[in-house]
Amino acid sequence: MNRIGRAFSGQKAFIPFLTGGDPDLETTEKLLYALCEAGADAIEIGIPFSDPIAEGPVIQAADERALRAGCTVEKLFDLVSRVRANIEVPLLFMTYYNPIFAYSVLKFTERCAASGIDGLIVPDLPFEERGELFGPCETHGLALISLIAPTSEARIAKIAQNSGGFLYCVSSLGVTGERSNLDDSARHMIELVREVSDIPCAVGFGISTPEQARAMAGFADGVIIGSAIVRLAAEYGRDCAEPVYQYAKKIKKAISNP
Repeated sequence: MNRIGRAFSGQKAFIPFLTGGDPDLETTEKLLYALCEAGADAIEIGIPFSDPIAEGPVIQAADERALRAGCTVEKLFDLVSRVRANIEVPLLFMTYYNPIFAYSVLKFTERCAASGIDGLIVPDLPFEERGELFGPCETHGLALISLIAPTSEARIAKIAQNSGGFLYCVSSLGVTGERSNLDDSARHMIELVREVSDIPCAVGFGISTPEQARAMAGFADGVIIGSAIVRLAAEYGRDCAEPVYQYAKKIKKAISNP
């Protein structure tokens, strides 16, 4: 079983997201260790991009800070290579297609595999158009994580039957960001997936409190949290590792007892 498979084996997976290079690469490294210590089962590292169309204001601002601080794809590869020897959990890059295309699809996937990345999440790459990236990912043992959303209903079965790693279930319409109320869209999507596949389903977008995480873990295989963590990084800056650690521990405890 690969690292992603182990993340969902016999437990509810907690998958935090952080923006690489926010506020700087040294802090990103500290956050990776802090999240692992707090019980993260996999970690998404966002590659900062100038036009992150799926992101809300919190992560947009983080991307801007990281880019101003000089974060690049190459520096993130070096960071992942450095920490991989000490981190066993799956590390995933969440990136838009433009940075992959600009780097070269073949070189990007080669560097991902060499540095220890386990999979890619590319929110602006439609499932039907993933062919150019899917082949190189498969060659290098990278999971290309598919997303499904409330608007995907007619396509969910096809996506579920032809995806690897896990499915990223977008809990609500719109961009990333914390929400006070979450509807039953994610539950309905997962029910449709379960009719055709046993691929793990992790829910993201809008989850921020332990109570929301526990509710989602009641029917999902994993919970993804990004904006709430990125907000702590913005609030505490280079001193954010401890607040993020304490927050992540609460989320992990909540989903361990759904």
